[in-house]
Amino acid sequence: MSVPSCSLSLLVARTDVQFMMQTLPHLVRMCNYPFVDRLLVLDTSELAGDYLKRPGIGTLEQLRDCAQQLLDAGVVDRVVDLDRSKAYRDRIYPKHFDAYVQETHNYRGAPVLGYIFCIEEAKGDYVLFFDSDMLLYQSPNYNWIEAGIQLMQVRPDIANVLPLAGPPSDQGGLAYQKAKCEYDPAGFYRFKRFTSRRFMVDRQRFNDLLPLHVSWLNSRRKPRWMPSWFEIFQARFTGKGGLARWEDLMTERFEATAFFRADLDTPNAWTIHPWGHGEEFIQALPDIIQKIEAGWYPPEQAGQYDLQLKYWL
Repeated sequence: MSVPSCSLSLLVARTDVQFMMQTLPHLVRMCNYPFVDRLLVLDTSELAGDYLKRPGIGTLEQLRDCAQQLLDAGVVDRVVDLDRSKAYRDRIYPKHFDAYVQETHNYRGAPVLGYIFCIEEAKGDYVLFFDSDMLLYQSPNYNWIEAGIQLMQVRPDIANVLPLAGPPSDQGGLAYQKAKCEYDPAGFYRFKRFTSRRFMVDRQRFNDLLPLHVSWLNSRRKPRWMPSWFEIFQARFTGKGGLARWEDLMTERFEATAFFRADLDTPNAWTIHPWGHGEEFIQALPDIIQKIEAGWYPPEQAGQYDLQLKYWL
């Protein structure tokens, strides 16, 4: 029986220039896994929505230079531009959506096509994705990717696997988790909510979730009978609204099926999400990474998924 292969897919844009040279090598080190492919995708789109307000936005030239340095250093194996062409969208989108869509980003300016591209262009049976600002701890004697793949192989109802959200606390690994979850005796937390910040999927199982129902920004306020094509027409005609977040579209499919997400309940691997990317964070980042890789975190961070920056300074 052949061992399933796993790809690492990373997506970066100009908003990531100020920290990607530290966070991406950190993620690859901490994963410590023989990926069949380490793909770095460059989203060269014009920034829109919330992303226009991000601090420290770099130039396209800086983004390409950083990517080349990561390639030269062997951190990634391939660097490719996100294919935003109509021809690519016309070929890929009908598989992913139940209605005609041409948008590449959602109403906030976050990538939708980018996530899809990172899965479609990966070479492995499994695909691991991280947002470029994520921070990860993994014990030297443990590998959460291997554990996650093994879990998915025996549990066909698991759509994706993640490390613990935040370092563990005395109150439990997910002491401050806002999303509803249930504990499974097999050693993980069950979520019906998908997150696009980090995920590992079985590509074939992911395909079984498709197509996603197309929803728009005002979908929660519309009558459920309103078809997707009318939402699209309404949004484009009025200039209001936009494509919903990809993770919300995925969550809707979780809720409509038996699939769920599994967060591994072990202190041997956990993630932290930096909520802001201000100057204070950028200056502290090298020290934060060093501490996380050593398995250290301030007591106030325990059970917290979002970075509590003031306690790391």
